[in-house]
Amino acid sequence: MIRPDLTLPIPEHITAAHFIGIGGSGMSGLARMFLARGIRVSGSDRSDSAALRALAEAGATVYVGHDAAHLGDADTVVHTGAIWPENPEFVTAKQRGLAVIHRSQALHWLIGSRPLVSVAGAHGKTTSTGMIVTALGALGADPNFVSGGVIADRGVSSGSGADDLFVIEADESDGTFLLYDTAIALITNVDPDHLDHWGTRDAFFDGFVRFADAATRAVVISSDDPGALRVRAATTHPHVISFGFADDADVRVAEVRTDGPVAFTLHHAGESASVRLAVPGVHNAINAAGAVAVLLTLGYPLAAAADAVTGFAGTVRRLELHGERRGVRVFDDYAHHPTEVAAALAATRTFADGGRIIAVHQPHTYSRTQEMHREFAEVLESLADHTVVLDVYGAREDPVPGVTGRLVSDDFTDAAHVAFVPDWQAAADYTAGVARDGDVVITLGCGDVYRIIPQVLAALETEPAGV
Repeated sequence: MIRPDLTLPIPEHITAAHFIGIGGSGMSGLARMFLARGIRVSGSDRSDSAALRALAEAGATVYVGHDAAHLGDADTVVHTGAIWPENPEFVTAKQRGLAVIHRSQALHWLIGSRPLVSVAGAHGKTTSTGMIVTALGALGADPNFVSGGVIADRGVSSGSGADDLFVIEADESDGTFLLYDTAIALITNVDPDHLDHWGTRDAFFDGFVRFADAATRAVVISSDDPGALRVRAATTHPHVISFGFADDADVRVAEVRTDGPVAFTLHHAGESASVRLAVPGVHNAINAAGAVAVLLTLGYPLAAAADAVTGFAGTVRRLELHGERRGVRVFDDYAHHPTEVAAALAATRTFADGGRIIAVHQPHTYSRTQEMHREFAEVLESLADHTVVLDVYGAREDPVPGVTGRLVSDDFTDAAHVAFVPDWQAAADYTAGVARDGDVVITLGCGDVYRIIPQVLAALETEPAGV
């Protein structure tokens, strides 16, 4: 992993940019926006993907694998924090004296002096960003945007709009959300995470306080989340708008109904608006309230904002249905923190129609697994009917001796409801063997767990139904 050095100068002019790790959802979105600016774009990733092929069709030069020769005549190199310092393209770029900047600095360069809505929080960032962008489009606006995931109705994770307004998903994991000149800061929640970067929980909270204080126009923040309440109490910002279930919330959620896509009522300043989303889950009612609060801050009336957010159709890898075999539906979700897993499973229960939920959980990073394996086990055991635990997806981290997916499975109080199956084909076969007509299988994790879904679907066609 490479920690971003945000003190490095950002070039004033960029004519040819090379992206190391161009296939990621955030990096591919940045690359598309660079192309839209008329900048020559090249990039590499460790494996082929639909994102690479789409970029090639858009005019980028893309490579599978990393090699110093791929730099070509680039004057600027953009990288993620997920690459290793020994990456040959990164090393050679440094040796040549090229401008080497973190993806957050590239985004800062793209934003320039445009008014900015930054969406931050441990959970719900991608969905909230998608809701704001979708609603703005329905209201006749055309914002620039960069999200951490593909917005379903747009089919992309980024877009260059005709308006000045920029909407971004701002990343707290490495502190880069403090880089941007934010006008409106939306804080979905403040659930301590990424302590490998922040070091302590106090430092994590302090980062959000600084993020809130720096907003030039307004802070939109949860009225319910304990961490958000702590940040709200500490911020000195004069214009704070709260959203959630609390009686004193400025945008209050009430009368929630979860029989299918979530429906609810929003109350603000003596007005009310009924909302029925196209996506399930109480957590999405809260996300929508935050999005509407941002729209109110931008000057839109409550009724129009509430109606506009109903067009949000979801984002890729958020409760995304991948197929159905012998009466078993298979979904995927990006959830990789206990709070996110709890929200995903609770939402799944609303459309399981009496069927059991079988979770296929891929722990993400050794540090998080080591710190939170008990919390993961508690959530999975209480909210899923059966859990299949895969091994850890290390991402940017080196393996830690003794830290495997078994840490999670061993913390279940009833071993009959969990199995640690590190071999993927065996895990797919096991899942299919457990599943029966009417059940829901959901893969959980922000690594590559979604790649097991074809194996699960194939196994469902061959394995006998469970009992």
